[in-house]
Amino acid sequence: MSSLHEECGVFGVFSRQRQEVGRLAYYGLYALQHRGQESCGVVVNDDGVFYSRRDLGLVSEVFSPDALDRLPPGRLALGHVRYGTTGGSSRANCQPIQVNHHKGKMALAHNGNLSNAFQLRLELERNGAIFHTTSDTETIAYIVTRERLTAPSIEAAVSRAMDTLEGAYSIVLMSSTKLIAARDPHGFRPLCYGKMEDGTYVVASESCALQSVGAVMERDIEPGEILVFSDKGLVSHREHCRTAVPTPCVFEHIYFARSDSVIDGVSVQAARMRAGEILARTYPVEADVVVGVPDSGLDAALGYSRASGIPYGLGFLKNKYIGRTFISPGQALRVNQVRIKLSPIRHTVEGRRVVLIDDSIVRGNTSARTVSLLREAGAREVHMRVSAPPFRYPCYYGTDVDSQDHLIACRHTVEEIAEMIGVDTLGYLPLEALGEMCGCGSCCAACFDGKYPTPVPEDTRKDRFEAPLSQRPPKNIE
Repeated sequence: MSSLHEECGVFGVFSRQRQEVGRLAYYGLYALQHRGQESCGVVVNDDGVFYSRRDLGLVSEVFSPDALDRLPPGRLALGHVRYGTTGGSSRANCQPIQVNHHKGKMALAHNGNLSNAFQLRLELERNGAIFHTTSDTETIAYIVTRERLTAPSIEAAVSRAMDTLEGAYSIVLMSSTKLIAARDPHGFRPLCYGKMEDGTYVVASESCALQSVGAVMERDIEPGEILVFSDKGLVSHREHCRTAVPTPCVFEHIYFARSDSVIDGVSVQAARMRAGEILARTYPVEADVVVGVPDSGLDAALGYSRASGIPYGLGFLKNKYIGRTFISPGQALRVNQVRIKLSPIRHTVEGRRVVLIDDSIVRGNTSARTVSLLREAGAREVHMRVSAPPFRYPCYYGTDVDSQDHLIACRHTVEEIAEMIGVDTLGYLPLEALGEMCGCGSCCAACFDGKYPTPVPEDTRKDRFEAPLSQRPPKNIE
């Protein structure tokens, strides 16, 4: 199976005056780099003329000083960082996607994964649509464009499109004169907006990106809401709100989001600390020090330490110039990168009983290597506590876990996993504690409990759009 990836990050700018909006998007993408390290792109709208830069690589690699200088000033900008959950890693699949259609121009950036993308694309292709990418984002663009032909406005076209789309999508769309942000009715993926001192509006996947450009967060965009930024002001359309039970992805608080972000009114750092506190109550152990695996395990480790009274220590030094192991390409490379990425601090762990806090165990290989590093550094005992329940089911909403084949918790008991990764004891966050941890009434925990808020896709392969139409598995399309 392909490596386990997280979702993407989107960023949009609407200004009433012509300024360096492309650079604002660049800084915003830097703050969202943790959400996608495969490719990135920025589109600037200068009085209806679109200028873009998209390519494979990190933000710092794609946007050299010369590349930034070639982006002209404008009033609107759209940015995206990507980890592909549908479609391969290629320049063609970089976002934002640009479209020239009968009623004007459009650029679109998408965070999430459509659960009915296969059916929608098959229908579009059978009606003559020609796709240039293998990303489900182009499917969204096609449907919005199709609706725009008869809709009175671009926001009305987006609203009509939302009647068709299923699954997770937080969208930022730019026309010649408007910036539009939309979030699916379940609110799977985060989306918020803020305002700068000069009145410039900024939309982002996480509040940390608003802070990076000096914007003050106004609020989260509600599940099902469409926000329109234009010269007429800010207008909210709520016809899709409360058409579904909001089920934001709990893994945003466990792993995906940055600690300094606030999602749906809940501090990510506070949620992770609560997870640590719950683990301390549920799985107490006699130990000498609590350490966390950087980065998302650190806050949970601090919470465990405070609740248990066991001193907190810095157990690992993280190499800041390498990507997160969880999203590294290829099984062999992922194992090798653990030693490059993490260096144990012998002074903290040598001869001591260590409580090791991490955010998840997916396949188990990375956890085994991390535990091995502690053992090599002289840890006498290692007791692992995980700030998430066992990962047992595929995710169809923005993480490309398309099967259970390589999920270790699907095939082994907790005791077997503990032995396989080399720990003395192992404890997971109880499934029933997720609500307390994330501080919300309902959330999507399908990767833990298998309860999906939307119908399960018929075809879940990441590369399902790579083959020609004639070679794809037959499906019944009405």
